Amino acid sequence: MSLNVVTLVGRAGRDPDVRYFESGSVVCNVTLAVDRNRKNSDEPDWFNLEIWGKTAEIAANYVRKGSLIGVTGALKLDRWQDRSTGADRTKPVIRVDQLRLLGSKRDNEADMGGYGSGDEF
Repeated sequence: MSLNVVTLVGRAGRDPDVRYFESGSVVCNVTLAVDRNRKNSDEPDWFNLEIWGKTAEIAANYVRKGSLIGVTGALKLDRWQDRSTGADRTKPVIRVDQLRLLGSKRDNEADMGGYGSGDEF
């Protein structure tokens, strides 16, 4: 048996980067800052999120820098070869299956177009 499940709650570090493909697929990439559960740590942990399909469109329309969101997904490693050095590189990415809009720093100031706090996609 294997299990690869990641659940995080944090704030978007930047506005989503959205790409549409000729096939009709859509992908959204965003960073997530998650506060550490330590008294002496002011630095958050940063995660790269990859969101596909309808959930990506929701993220593109409603997630902005500073938005509080919750995600559930799986950890994957993107692998590539550095063009300048030829070195093998990896980057951990969370492939999001579920997105929950929890609010933003400007809670209830922005119109969420019918999607309110706690909506899940």
